[in-house]
Amino acid sequence: MRSVTAAAAKATSFARSRSACKLALNVAAMAAVVALSGCSLFSSKKDPNPPAPLVEFTQKMRAQAAWTVSVGKAGSYQFSPAFAAGSVFAAANDGTVVRINAQNGQTLWRSRAEGDLTAGVGSDGSTVVVVAEKGRIQAFDAASGKPTWSAQAPSEVLSAPAVGEGLVVIRSIDNRVTAYDADNGSQRWMVQRNVPSLTLRNAPGIVIGSQTAFVALPGGRLSALALNNGGPRWEVPVGDPRGTTELERISDVSGVPALGSRDICAVSYQGRIGCFDLLNGNVRWIKEFSSDVGVNLDDAYVYAADVNGAVTEFARDTGAVIWRNDRLKNRQLSSPIAVGKAVAVADFQGYIHFLSREDGAFVARLATDGSAVQAPPVSTGSSVVFQTKSGTVVSVVAE
Repeated sequence: MRSVTAAAAKATSFARSRSACKLALNVAAMAAVVALSGCSLFSSKKDPNPPAPLVEFTQKMRAQAAWTVSVGKAGSYQFSPAFAAGSVFAAANDGTVVRINAQNGQTLWRSRAEGDLTAGVGSDGSTVVVVAEKGRIQAFDAASGKPTWSAQAPSEVLSAPAVGEGLVVIRSIDNRVTAYDADNGSQRWMVQRNVPSLTLRNAPGIVIGSQTAFVALPGGRLSALALNNGGPRWEVPVGDPRGTTELERISDVSGVPALGSRDICAVSYQGRIGCFDLLNGNVRWIKEFSSDVGVNLDDAYVYAADVNGAVTEFARDTGAVIWRNDRLKNRQLSSPIAVGKAVAVADFQGYIHFLSREDGAFVARLATDGSAVQAPPVSTGSSVVFQTKSGTVVSVVAE
């Protein structure tokens, strides 16, 4: 293991004010999620965990924005871009939905959903799906941007819909997983799961592949559901609730699971990070870890940022730690993602930091619009796309 700093903070240190600010309360089993307003219960006049200052370094790689498009603010929600059919799809809280040419940043169409959006965007290149307040699902034709159908989710939805293999799969905050026909919005199946007392505001995501919906769940479970009927294929614990208080027992799977051809990797808050066999859920490797932003992978490595702001590269086949960079401590990082020969990760001030895939050292830095990047970035193959809280969608390359 190569460490970027001489003294690394323990990876199992979970109690951080940043994560407490992302908690949500499940009221009376109705799953009415309410963010803890301002986190005043957890803060004081002086920040006990101040963000690390920006590190000075010699730039060894050229990083630049290939294009930027403004789509609108996220408000109190998270909106992550989606990539499909050579295009980037993005949405904003005010109902804006756009399709952007991934190569040159040209806006191909701009549409408007009804109502304020709480989740999006999901697309398979044919259908584009977002969700408005009170769980109203709205679909658009990917070619024209025209509305095609709408449906009603059981309750509010905070995570982006997963679209693929003819279905739209959504998890609402009452922990129901529901599948809809991608062509007409008719409900195909629904699965009800237990709801923990407290969950993270960053709702766990869903990814579709191999006729399966892989669903990240509050409570630390990763579930594989058959697309044809929602039946369980397998389920594994990524994190187990531990401790005596409700806060200590939060162990949600974070972000969107990272899907490979033979494995799927996931991470939980106050829990673990690991990779699992795609067919049966058998553990390939698993380690203690705590993250509230999810993971990404490439052919050889898995990338994750912990709740303290340390970025770690793991060997995908064994879980061995290749390097760890903890010099972005408390900067409220996004999930890291590979781009070129670097790993890109964004922070609460809109900076995108580029770390060497070889040893984790800083190689470049790029400023965006100054607002936080919290939603998961997406790879287009040749670039990586981030979306800021202020609504800037930016495609970045590193050479």
